[in-house]
Amino acid sequence: MTVAELTRQPIDAAATRSSRPLRGFIEDTGLQSLVIGVSKDPNAKLTILLVAPGGEQPMLVVKAPTTDQAATAVEREVEVLQGLRRLRPWRVMRTLPRVVAVLDFSGRPAMVTTAVPGMPIAASCLSWRHTASRDRVAADFAAAAAWLAELQSETAGEPGALDLDSGVSARLRGRFGGDELLGSDLERLGRIRQRLAANVVRRSVVHGDFWPGNVLLSGGHVTGVVDWEAGSLAGEPVRDLVRFALMYALYLDRRTRPGRRVKGHRQLRADVWGAGVEYALDGHGWFPDLFRRFICHGLSRLGAAPECWRDAVLAGIAEVAGLTDDPEFGRRNLDLFRRLSDGGPARPGRR
Repeated sequence: MTVAELTRQPIDAAATRSSRPLRGFIEDTGLQSLVIGVSKDPNAKLTILLVAPGGEQPMLVVKAPTTDQAATAVEREVEVLQGLRRLRPWRVMRTLPRVVAVLDFSGRPAMVTTAVPGMPIAASCLSWRHTASRDRVAADFAAAAAWLAELQSETAGEPGALDLDSGVSARLRGRFGGDELLGSDLERLGRIRQRLAANVVRRSVVHGDFWPGNVLLSGGHVTGVVDWEAGSLAGEPVRDLVRFALMYALYLDRRTRPGRRVKGHRQLRADVWGAGVEYALDGHGWFPDLFRRFICHGLSRLGAAPECWRDAVLAGIAEVAGLTDDPEFGRRNLDLFRRLSDGGPARPGRR
């Protein structure tokens, strides 16, 4: 099957695992390969773009696992992406990669998908003074909010109590069990979750890692959302809402030297790790206002009380601490949770 035929398969077409070697498939397509990502954690994978000779835009994307744990993640992503095609969320369908082949890569499954257009928001965030611009940042948040609203409304299912655990507590115990302060952390987290559980939201499709690096924009609109290995066809939609805002806040001081004031954010200095998140939760300025509105409006749209926004964010920080593949990043998020959690609901003036 030619590349053109692969990319034009019907929506319902589902790729099955083949014993065909990945190398042979790439050679037969006549496309040039470009390795753009090589992760080094236990979930290590190669990400390869396949581009037509002389072309600029990729036509296909390959995700090839290098460990058994990574192979499980690739298989999970295949299941989620194929499940999404069956659900047919029409308004976001064009933004979703489509699995066109599952091939053999040293005895493990390699996934080949169509390429979606656009530039990752994270790449824009690292460009000169992007995060210093109220208008540019607001446009990023607006695009993400619109895409989430469409996905969540089209895939909304049964209602249930707002639950931001999903095995996070167990993962925290497994990762930081030797930390003498973890018990207090889990007690605070338990109280936060009890307050959140008073809200009822409808389950929906969840991306699971909805951060600016996985959201692609073009012309001010989301044109692609990639890396669905942590996804679920019926999960807690607040997870995606919180993850995007949190990870965006971490980018505010990425281009600023330590100790200096961050351009466009009068109250923010690049000092401790996570300063952007602290600023978003407890600071004053256009970004904290935008951050909180994004969370509050999303919660309200989903049927939850907007007043629980801070609890939702704290639970989201704990989730990253427990579930991220990078142990160091997990530790930093646990420390950030400790600095920000106080065991109480949102205080006056923080919305």
